[in-house]
Amino acid sequence: MKVILTEKISKLGNIGDTVEVKTGFARNYLLPNGKAMRFTRENVALFEAKKAELTARQESAKKAAEANVDAVKNAKLHMIRQAGDTGQLYGSVSTRDIARMLKEVAGVSVESAQVMLGAPIKSVGAFDTKIALHADVIVPVKIYVAQTQDEINALVAGKTLTFGTKKVEEVEEAEVVAEEKTEEVPVESAADAE
Repeated sequence: MKVILTEKISKLGNIGDTVEVKTGFARNYLLPNGKAMRFTRENVALFEAKKAELTARQESAKKAAEANVDAVKNAKLHMIRQAGDTGQLYGSVSTRDIARMLKEVAGVSVESAQVMLGAPIKSVGAFDTKIALHADVIVPVKIYVAQTQDEINALVAGKTLTFGTKKVEEVEEAEVVAEEKTEEVPVESAADAE
């Protein structure tokens, strides 16, 4: 389906661009959200009449996003989650969780679609991601996920958390002790028995 974009959309185009998109994407996302108009002669004329207004609205949205950049950069995104002995989370941290945390911590309201996480976080650690406050304003953030506040403080300090090493060391020590015991047992030879 051919549409005229009424706002800048990353990886698609700028205001006024005529692009060909899949019908479902246009019907379900672009048209209902006012991000595009169907490509017809009437809509082309309507767009030309509204172009200055749409451009001004886009610029004001960009300025509003730039005003929130410092708040997002300085936000401490520390999430305490339950995890197993190996550091794997029981569940995951999704874009929705990060968007909710940004609103609570920084007071910046973003949609989960604006969090550029890629895949959900499923383990304990420090993770880099980006928040797209606007198509032109993308802010890098760091997310710390751990089981306790002490672990988060260690991650912030740059330390690496290790999981399962204590149990591995205990098993290795037990094996060494078992080997030493088997070496100490004297074995009688056939010549000694006579």
